[in-house]
Amino acid sequence: MATTDYELSPVKFSRLTTRGIILGLSLPQVIALATGAVIFIAALYAGGPAALYTAPVWLTMAALAVVGVGGRKLIEWVPITGHWVWRKAARQTAYRRRIVGPRPAGTLALPGDAAALRQYEDPESGAVMVHDPHAQTLTAILEVTHSAFVLMDPGEQERRVHGWGRVLSTVCRSGRIARVQVLERTVPDSGSGLSQWWAEHGRDDGSWVAKTYAELIERAGPAGERHITTLSLALDMRAASRQIRSAGGGIKGAAEVLRQEMHTLTTALRAADLKPSDWYTPGDLAVMLRTAYDPQIAATLDRAGDIGRDLATAGPVAVEETWVRLRSDSAHHAVLWVSQWPRSQVYPGFLAPILLSSGIRRAVTLLYDPVRSDQAARDIRKKKTEYISDQSQRQRIGQIEDASQSAEYADVLQQEADLTAGHGVLRYTGLIAISAPSIDELDAAVAAIEQAAIQASCETRLLVGQQAQAFVAAALPLGRGL
Repeated sequence: MATTDYELSPVKFSRLTTRGIILGLSLPQVIALATGAVIFIAALYAGGPAALYTAPVWLTMAALAVVGVGGRKLIEWVPITGHWVWRKAARQTAYRRRIVGPRPAGTLALPGDAAALRQYEDPESGAVMVHDPHAQTLTAILEVTHSAFVLMDPGEQERRVHGWGRVLSTVCRSGRIARVQVLERTVPDSGSGLSQWWAEHGRDDGSWVAKTYAELIERAGPAGERHITTLSLALDMRAASRQIRSAGGGIKGAAEVLRQEMHTLTTALRAADLKPSDWYTPGDLAVMLRTAYDPQIAATLDRAGDIGRDLATAGPVAVEETWVRLRSDSAHHAVLWVSQWPRSQVYPGFLAPILLSSGIRRAVTLLYDPVRSDQAARDIRKKKTEYISDQSQRQRIGQIEDASQSAEYADVLQQEADLTAGHGVLRYTGLIAISAPSIDELDAAVAAIEQAAIQASCETRLLVGQQAQAFVAAALPLGRGL
């Protein structure tokens, strides 16, 4: 009988584009330089010492457009800093729950811009659906279990990768999905899982081996951690407006349309050898929200049965946001953005250094935004035209072609070839939320994750001025973006 050796194929990510409006300059840079040039020319026409008097203005505009700090130009820091100053002045960086004040029915008791989120319990499936009235999305969540990918042989890993690709392709073909969120997080283990396994499969015959094994489970169980993977499916209510009206309109109609997408997704997951659980109920979501803001209570809730499963009280009691971190109930948090994925070819398990880091409380989120095929084709044609026009302008002024620009153009051509071959196009974002009991432990955990990201050939950056919004997107399964 002949045997076939399967090899695991490497993958390659598109580069984060650095192309601007003209000659690599972004729109804010062009506006700043144009403003400075207009002031300078007007001062020259005015004559006299006007150019000298206005020098601080046009020199400042030029510096804002050219000087970079922390990977951004100074002009790009203006909206971030301005928004932070406004929120600080409006006292929106601190949240305290009003214990005696009633909460509006149907809300999730979350701080910040997530306070507008509403819950809807689908009477047919029993699933909780999160409605975002501003983004016009309706989101459902389920937990997914799977075999250890790193322990599989290359042939099985290759098959699983293609299966997951078919799942994402199914999402792209729908045209009604706004976002898919994959959230993998670590939570402290109460030891109940090991104890239950020993009670069901163990043989407690009173021997020395049985006693030693039982003592090991009792000591090691609470010190361990569990990995939980959830998948959130967000329906675009604007794109599905016709189907929603046909189903009766309103949230009930949207829930019926979302149920169709949920059934399609679970079928695709099972075909990819992934095991989806039942869709999250309000109690399941309440526990997840509570443990995200208050990690120390996770083990207690795991043993408490039905306690803590009320969405009306699942939110944090207090939140304090600073420029580079967030503090809630029992933990300090920091969110990293995966600003650059591997530029060279890597194998599908390249994120193992981050996902398998032990002793660190963290949540890794991948946000997939499907793009319709017609819109993706228009975007690719626009990018090709802009790259070609930028190239001719650089040749006209004698500017040397940059290798990174050529690589970005090659990525666009590859995306066009993949789209022509029938593949879907997704915009993806990677976020890592890290939690620790103290600031010193948080800084050490952030440094460890940054080193793990380097081992994974990724580049991470600490998000500043938006930690509260980033934490909701990275640590909560609500399908929120930045």
